[in-house]
Amino acid sequence: MRVLLIMEQCNPLWASVPLVGYRFFQHLDRLVDATLVTHVRNRQGLEKENHRGRIVYVEESPITARYYRLAAKVSSRGGVNWPLQHALTYPVYAEFNRKVYERFKGEVAGGRYDLVHALTPILPRYPVKIVRACGRTPFVLGPVNGGVPFPAGFREVARKEFDTFNFLRIFSRLLPGYRETYVLADRVLAGSTYTLNMLDKMFPVRQGKLGLFYENGIPPRFLEGPPPQGSSSPEVNLLFAGRLVPYKGADMLVEAMGRLPERVRLRTRLRIVGDGPERGRLEAMTRQWGMNDRVVFTGWVKQEETLRYYRDSHLFCFPSVREFGGAVVLEAMACGLPCIVADHGGIGEYVTRETGVKIVPRSREHVVEELEKALRELVENEEARREMSARAAERARRFEWGRKAEEMARIYEEAVEDRAKR
Repeated sequence: MRVLLIMEQCNPLWASVPLVGYRFFQHLDRLVDATLVTHVRNRQGLEKENHRGRIVYVEESPITARYYRLAAKVSSRGGVNWPLQHALTYPVYAEFNRKVYERFKGEVAGGRYDLVHALTPILPRYPVKIVRACGRTPFVLGPVNGGVPFPAGFREVARKEFDTFNFLRIFSRLLPGYRETYVLADRVLAGSTYTLNMLDKMFPVRQGKLGLFYENGIPPRFLEGPPPQGSSSPEVNLLFAGRLVPYKGADMLVEAMGRLPERVRLRTRLRIVGDGPERGRLEAMTRQWGMNDRVVFTGWVKQEETLRYYRDSHLFCFPSVREFGGAVVLEAMACGLPCIVADHGGIGEYVTRETGVKIVPRSREHVVEELEKALRELVENEEARREMSARAAERARRFEWGRKAEEMARIYEEAVEDRAKR
């Protein structure tokens, strides 16, 4: 199958959305005749890899490059203001979107490709102009994910994360071609149940057009060998991995650990892998609770180095109160770690009762209390940890990137078959 893959963000050297895009391309490239269209900023990373598929790089104008640097600077003062950054950098995407349409509209309209798939950016607020040329060619969009609000009990965290700027989202509905993109698409894939329900309310869709497809996956190396059980130490190693920003909830984990009964706390060690503006406050909290010898801050580490931290741990704790994808939870599960998470957004859909503990984020105090309870029970119950460990590793296998690519290829086949019947 000849597939045109449109990914503005696709880079093996970067984290988050660019890496997700790359993983999809990396594995789909083995199953279909892929042509990747991506921004020129990804050239350096992609050219280090050996891919069968053709890659087309879309250049940006000098004025757009200067504008992007200015917009990123303005929206990063005092921490990254994501709603503002997404709004200010839309013109950068708009130029990419227009150039892709101008470059490929003739080939798509002429049947050069069996299917067109627009995958990144994953935000559900951007139009894709090439859909206008897909009169005879199936068009797949997504997975798109986002729009999840902060829990009502975390208004202070929401304020720190610039939640007041979320009103800017409504303007995406006024963007030329936004509604058209969703109405004309043959398949729209949503990365979370929240986003699926949001899109279902916003757009009239026919039966079978809108579906759930989580964007994150597991590299095969995370699944190699038997599920580890941490080091041979009698202590229970806890792990947190992520940016140290307010909504990730590392402060709630530190406080919950500090509240543990002494007999439990002295059996517990916590590694915090990551860095960010909250680090100083977290270190102060650790000193305040008298846990300098119980908590270790590793700072930022390369993505490929995180595997050894997972394999040297027993429990993964990630009480993020507003997470769209949460790839770290899947990685932890793949390494056999029971996960304690906040049940809000995408991460609550990965974890089940058999693989960990999900806490409804009613308020900060409620989350801390439930964290302390879950930690106390799992630290002292090795048998429960082992049962959850095996179930977590088993569940994670369905998210292996190769399997996800195969599932996506089946969606392609169904879209082509459905279009042929019209």
